Amino acid sequence: MKIGIELGTSTAGQPVRLDLEELLSTRLLVQGNSGSGKSHLLRRLLEQSAGHVQQAIIDPEGDFVGFGERFGHVVIDAERTVGEIQRIAARIRRHRASVVFNLEGLDADAQMRSAAAFLSGLFDADREHWYPMLVIVDEAQLFAPSGASEISDEARRVSLSAMTNLMCRGRKRGLAGVIATQRLAKLAKNVAAEASNFLMGRTFLDIDMARAADLLGMDKRQAESFRDLNTGSFVALGPALSRRPLPVKIGHVETASRNGRPELMPPPELGTAQIQDLIFDDLATEPPPQPARPVERRATEEILETLEVAPAPVPAPVDPAVAAAFDAEREALVAEIVRQFVADPEAPFRSAAALYPDFLVHCRVRRVGSRVPDLAEFTRRLAIARAGLDARAEDEDWQRAVAQAAGLPEEMQGVFLLLARAGMDGAPSPADEALARAYGSRSPSRGRWLLTYMEERGHLVCEADFRGRRVVRFPTLGWKTAPGDPKGLPASA
Repeated sequence: MKIGIELGTSTAGQPVRLDLEELLSTRLLVQGNSGSGKSHLLRRLLEQSAGHVQQAIIDPEGDFVGFGERFGHVVIDAERTVGEIQRIAARIRRHRASVVFNLEGLDADAQMRSAAAFLSGLFDADREHWYPMLVIVDEAQLFAPSGASEISDEARRVSLSAMTNLMCRGRKRGLAGVIATQRLAKLAKNVAAEASNFLMGRTFLDIDMARAADLLGMDKRQAESFRDLNTGSFVALGPALSRRPLPVKIGHVETASRNGRPELMPPPELGTAQIQDLIFDDLATEPPPQPARPVERRATEEILETLEVAPAPVPAPVDPAVAAAFDAEREALVAEIVRQFVADPEAPFRSAAALYPDFLVHCRVRRVGSRVPDLAEFTRRLAIARAGLDARAEDEDWQRAVAQAAGLPEEMQGVFLLLARAGMDGAPSPADEALARAYGSRSPSRGRWLLTYMEERGHLVCEADFRGRRVVRFPTLGWKTAPGDPKGLPASA
């Protein structure tokens, strides 16, 4: 399923879309100084994806509690025992409820411990409950600090471990981490490095600009452009966003933070004497200030009951045009990478298994995304490319040959299709050396062995004319090649 949610617009005024399915596999890192618009960006992402995927928001400042009223998120205060938090997290995975985990009011040490318990509960859910979920962590540098601080070592250890699990191992459990930070330099590198998508906002410190540029593949001069970004403007890069750094202005949001942006308010126009009277008069008789009214907290049992009946996200209809565009772009990138392997003079003589790790590296560098062909599919594509063929041709007769080739091992399919193409066109039978090269071997005897293997299994029949030239017939297809010299010598008339 393909869903492209609209984050905002580019400098050219074109909509910038985020592939939500790709995001679930490749994770996202948002960076920007205070006031750069990070919370606005997260709010836009959450609002646009709320109807498509389950969400869990770790909210250290209570900025997102309003989602409960607008989108039905269950707001969970974090001042509970570790056991209660983990039981709640398990219920969240089971019932696919979207929640806001509110850490407001806790000190830094307690916030780290509570967030660690919550993330561990999501991570340790039973396998049958590994549904896709966006896990948004605001102010991620608090929960995955890069170095020691005044926080206790134990709190830092459990929180960093939970964040590492989310970003490094969460994908297989359906957890897609979206982390936002003010300071890349203060965020643990092993957590930041697992994100494949980036939205970089305004930042001023050289060390943060250098890390942002390194993640985006930009040089030092380009990195200085981060100082000039306006509030709400970011540079996007990643398989779910753009193959090249792309400036984007984040769109409007429906909900608002309780804190908001500070605005100027002039002081009251009072004289000095009046101000002094207001401050000092009747000071002795004024009652002492009352303690702040405690926040009303819902009982754990009530939260668990709410999760039982919380509505699951309802998938929205998929735009076929957007889905087709994403698939076409991914297919073109994969085909181009395979062609590069075939063009390498040494690659034809290395096995597909030996080339596959290099193929994965190329896919990551080119931002292909998570849906990368497995070894079997790569082997089939490589064999077909080595044979100089296109297995996706629309000719109906050719598709019959492709279907028959599927009954052979992946590494032989390209060789069979090379022979079948010659039979379809009535061209001379390829020489042993050409067959071996299509298989990835230097030995002509390997080509002869391939023919024997396919003939013994009924895929083709090999015959020789009176001049010793080979003719290959395809009984099920009704094709046969013209006579061709097995040794590759020019045929005599």
